[in-house]
Amino acid sequence: MTLIRNLMMLTLGLSISACAAVDVPSRNAPFEPLPNGQLQVPPGYQAQQPTGPLLQPSNVIPVVAVDALGAVDALGSATPVRVTSVLVRVPRVLQVSEANRYLPRGDIVWREDPLGDRHVQVQTIVQAAMERGVAGLNGRVPVALDIKITRFHALTEKARYTTGGVHAISFEMAVKHPDTGALLMPVRKVRADFKAFGGQQALVAMASGQTQKVRITNHLAAVIQQELTNAEGYKDANVDFAQMLNNM
Repeated sequence: MTLIRNLMMLTLGLSISACAAVDVPSRNAPFEPLPNGQLQVPPGYQAQQPTGPLLQPSNVIPVVAVDALGAVDALGSATPVRVTSVLVRVPRVLQVSEANRYLPRGDIVWREDPLGDRHVQVQTIVQAAMERGVAGLNGRVPVALDIKITRFHALTEKARYTTGGVHAISFEMAVKHPDTGALLMPVRKVRADFKAFGGQQALVAMASGQTQKVRITNHLAAVIQQELTNAEGYKDANVDFAQMLNNM
């Protein structure tokens, strides 16, 4: 027992001496004034005393925000890119539905043009919309735009003249180098759904020239412009229940 007690006392003594040797963290140390010699500012770093209120001078140039595509001025008057070409693709694997139902199955639902090649008709609409949307971009970085449609749902006749619904339009956007074709940013999946008029609202809109084609063209032009000029891209409108049904 004496041997064990002595070993325990020796271990305890070593532990106490070891703990005593540990430095106290600086965050717990009391404030101590530094020697005068350490308070001297090196030559050339002396701060000038302000002569007036601490306000930002009017001639200071604002900081310019820069993203992966180029520079955007502080007021947002310039856009980062200049689109040199737009390619819109509507893959033939997208299924066309001609069923006159409220929610037809298929990837493409379009009725406002005469019965024909719906893939070509959709490509024509989206091409015109994208070209309009990028026409005013005047940034320093030239890019080529590659758009692949993944869904294009306008309204059937039945929905158009009764309940209305949602123009459910989705696409993938690739921004490429115009010469090499290299991607300048990751491919973005854009969901550009918005409300579709029905019943009396649709009749009034058509009477004023606001057909489905006109509204979709204007909407997509605004969407692509936001995608290329807004850091957060286009924010999909919340069309609630009708949108959920379209995605089933």
